[in-house]
Order: sequence, then C-alpha cells, then structure tokens
Amino acid sequence: MKKKSLVLSALLAIFAFASPALAHFQMVYTPESALEKGGDLPLKMVFTHPFEAGHTMDMEQPLKFEVLHKGETKDLTSTLKPITWKSLTNEGKAFETSHALRGMGDWVFALTPAPYFEANEDAYIQQFTKVVVNAAGAPTDWDAELGLPAEIVPLDKPYGLWAGNVFRGIVKGGGEPVPFAEIEVEFLNHEPDMKANKFGEKAAIEAPHDSLAVQTIKADANGVFVYALPKAGWWGFAALGAGPVDKYKDKELSQDAVIWVQAKPMP
Repeated sequence: MKKKSLVLSALLAIFAFASPALAHFQMVYTPESALEKGGDLPLKMVFTHPFEAGHTMDMEQPLKFEVLHKGETKDLTSTLKPITWKSLTNEGKAFETSHALRGMGDWVFALTPAPYFEANEDAYIQQFTKVVVNAAGAPTDWDAELGLPAEIVPLDKPYGLWAGNVFRGIVKGGGEPVPFAEIEVEFLNHEPDMKANKFGEKAAIEAPHDSLAVQTIKADANGVFVYALPKAGWWGFAALGAGPVDKYKDKELSQDAVIWVQAKPMP
C-alpha cells in the first residue's frame, strides 16, 4: 500500500509540474478595488496558481509591504500577519493585513516578497506585486512609478476598467523599460473566501486549452504591452525576469513584475 501511495504521489507531482498552465503568481488580493468611500481594507498575500486555485507555495516573511497615497509612502511591513491559505490541492503559508483608507484618492500597495526557491526549476522566483485601490473616484497616484527593481507601471487606471476594455502597462527593470518582455496573463478563476482563507471550489470558466488558462503576450520595443480584458473580474500580469538581478544564493533568480487589475461587467 505504501509503495502504491508513493507511486501515486510521484505521478501527481509529475503531472502538476508538467502542466504549462501552472504559472506562479503572487497575489495581493482585496475583493473590491473601486470603493465608494474609505474604511478598513482587508488584504491577503498568497503565492499560488489563481486560474486553477492550484498548488499554493509557502511564503517566507516578506521583505517589504508598502503603500503610496497622495505622494507619501508608508511602510506596512510590520502589520503583516501569517495565515494559512487553502487551495483546491493543498495549504500554504501566506500573509494578511488591513489598512485604513482615510479620505479620497488612490492607494498603491506594493509587496516585495522574499525569493522563493522552486525546486522543480532549481531556481528562485521573486515577484514584486502591485495593486491599486481607489476611494470615491478621485484619481491621485494610480500611475506612479514606485522604483521597484521590477515593476509594471499602468497606463490605464487598474480599477477603472470595463470588461472588454484594454489594459496597458510599461514593464520596467531597474527603472528602465524592458523591450519585448514576456508577460503571463492569468484570470482569478476561483473567488477567494476572505474569512476562511481559501479559494472557492467553483470555477468561473473552463479553459479549453492550457494556452488559454495562462496566456503569454510580449511587450513592444519600448516595454509597452496591451491586453483586452475579455471578462469581468481580477486579472494578473506577470512580466518574467524583468528585474536586474539574476542570481541568488548561487542559483538563478527571476525577478518578476506583477500587477493586478479589476474589470467591471458592463450593465
């Protein structure tokens, strides 16, 4: 029986890592990005595979979590609390916090996670992740560049998009545009349960092919990319290897730039 279990585990592992749909995505999630007014904003930080609500990786203590509002940056790293996040296949270490939104305007949240060692690739991954939240509709900071080692600077308001609109961004590494950057695009296909710290079991859509579960696009020579959002919900963009550092602890390191945007349904 033990031998059968080991064989089954090995086959499951091979199947999981062989699937091209399993793109790693750092999430900084809150249910609503366009708020009528301020208040306490809950945030969950999960390193996972959001289309499939699949394998969730253990996060180490993040190096930094900060927010920009009306030109002022505040360090929120000390507010992060460890949680356990449940995917459809496992549980992983994650983090949560909340932030009080006072007044109107944009809040640009940015997470600098510790590098994650992906044993299957014998390499480290570090995804610098942004999400923008607005209260009361007054735009202030949504297009700000934070100076992250790898960063996507939006050219459209990440919280002001209809389904069917395009979202544009500039991929930057070390402050410079990254020509022809490769970008993975993934839909948050299972609604997160903020109280239970888990993904919902029901998928919003079924992808007929792995190339549609995780789409791959490329920026142009100026680092600019465009993507038409086909469905309302949260969409993640990850520009792979955009950052300037490619080694960590004598292993390969991919410094990726991630941003999440939310499209609204057209009534």
